Amino acid sequence: MRIIVWIIRLAVFLVLFGFAVKNDQFITLNFYMGKQWQLPLVFVILVAFAAGALVGVTATLSSLVRQRREIGRLRKALRKAEAEVKSTVGTAVVPRPDGDAPEAF
Repeated sequence: MRIIVWIIRLAVFLVLFGFAVKNDQFITLNFYMGKQWQLPLVFVILVAFAAGALVGVTATLSSLVRQRREIGRLRKALRKAEAEVKSTVGTAVVPRPDGDAPEAF
């Protein structure tokens, strides 16, 4: 299994490396106030991909924090319920046949 994973990694690396070699032309990025940068196309694509990944991670971070907080709250409630059950085990309540208040054993 490990060999298959390494073969896939090598294939992805070779495809991306070939893409980088084929797109080595310089492009001009035009900014405000007449500013310009000359950069290789593959670098611009890499920066755009990294920025998109960062935005995606940031977007999922809030839901992850909310879920972890809820999990902590539920674990605390579970421990409290388990402690309550342990304290009440052994105190069975049986009704009396004459209809009076139940007795605890």
